[in-house]
Amino acid sequence: MKHLNTRRGALQFGLKAGGALAAVSAFPGLLSTAHAQSGWPSKPIRLLVPFAPGGSSEIVARSAANELSKTLGQTVFVENKPGASGNIAMQECASSTDGHTIILGHIGTMAVNPFIFDKLPFDTNKDFKPISLLAKVPSLYVVNASVPANNLKEFIALAKAKPGQLNYGSAGNGSAGHLAFEYLKMATGIFVLHVPYRGTGPQLTDLLAGRLEAASVGAPAILGHIKSGKLRCIATGTKERLPQLPDVPTVAESGYPGFEMTQWYGLNAPSNMPQANIDRIAEACNKAMRNPQATERLRGDTALPVGDTPAQYAAFIKTEQSRWKEVAARAKIKPD
Repeated sequence: MKHLNTRRGALQFGLKAGGALAAVSAFPGLLSTAHAQSGWPSKPIRLLVPFAPGGSSEIVARSAANELSKTLGQTVFVENKPGASGNIAMQECASSTDGHTIILGHIGTMAVNPFIFDKLPFDTNKDFKPISLLAKVPSLYVVNASVPANNLKEFIALAKAKPGQLNYGSAGNGSAGHLAFEYLKMATGIFVLHVPYRGTGPQLTDLLAGRLEAASVGAPAILGHIKSGKLRCIATGTKERLPQLPDVPTVAESGYPGFEMTQWYGLNAPSNMPQANIDRIAEACNKAMRNPQATERLRGDTALPVGDTPAQYAAFIKTEQSRWKEVAARAKIKPD
């Protein structure tokens, strides 16, 4: 009887152990997540920014890095690595194997470059994993104060009355400003000439001097010029009006429902990073983008905090790629 009880106990233990193993097999993330939370990150995390210092990208990156450092228990430091429309930093991140390198994703690097470069040294969708969409930066449509158009409807009427006689500038072929204006041209059916520059600075110099008539620029770079009256904002690319420009209607309000144009920034990791670690960063991003101090800092720069899951960010990238693939093809956009 004693041996029978021993065997019965062993059988019950085996069933319990088998059930536990089955649970782990069915939900491998449970084990990997626990391991990630206890042992990762084990050193500082490098956040690559594929653009030169300054501008909205660095503001978003540093705000996120500051908050993530607090939550993850390791320093997240920003490293600017510009060049080749962001592809230099993208390639470095894709080939990273240290498990502690991530990159600031952007509308250009994630949704446009795959369709304007004939060949890239990485696969944007296969070599990167989405973490979280951090923030959107409103694109503003502006004209020089001398242009006789007070709003988008008047500008469209002027452009249709003078096809090809008006021009707009951008920071370069394939830049967010180039995409934004081509998207507007597609939606409204106007023909306005494109003048590419090498950077936002030279473009703004000519726009303010009246050598350019129009442009689409991220809000942080031109809000002061709008407030001073040197530039006139004829529409915003956001879904809703901006608190900083309450009297300026959106493009959608101006007769083009569904139109939205914002620059956006997210976090991406090389494909070899364990999903459990990615989920942990995503959770930290959600907290960061809801932190009052971070939110106030971003909104002060007219950036709109987001923070979402890897799945939501992946779906967003897919939608953006579909949209910009069509725009790039119809506008015949090619890199400089």
